[in-house]
Amino acid sequence: MLTVGADRLGMDNRPVRADPLLGNAIGSTGDSFVIAEWTAEVGEHWIAPLHVHDDDDEAWYVLEGTIAFRLGDDEVEARTGSAVFARRGTPHTYKNAGDTPARYLLVMTPRIAHLIEEIHRPGADVAAAFAAHESRLVADE
Repeated sequence: MLTVGADRLGMDNRPVRADPLLGNAIGSTGDSFVIAEWTAEVGEHWIAPLHVHDDDDEAWYVLEGTIAFRLGDDEVEARTGSAVFARRGTPHTYKNAGDTPARYLLVMTPRIAHLIEEIHRPGADVAAAFAAHESRLVADE
């Protein structure tokens, strides 16, 4: 059984998958969408810089814990069983809002999956990676 982690989203080209998802992803950068399960460690830091995807939507489903989201001018908390949708063009970021690790599913386009791969490479130029994937960083106001 092939295990695909966040750093290998583009490596799995099998036509059908029925693997445990924990810590892995289903789909690849060549598919229509990718679903990844991740854990947000406890801490006050935002998991991603405030950013916008100009042409891609993104969604989260909270499996355990609480995640805070900044979506445009709104801030919301999503608890276990909640889903959050960030429409293309909406500045957004998120963080663990609880005192225990939070597990979540991230549903994204292949372009966002590829962007995540790129920004986690050592020495990555984060702003350039966002720009190359029809996304951009937003100055925190």
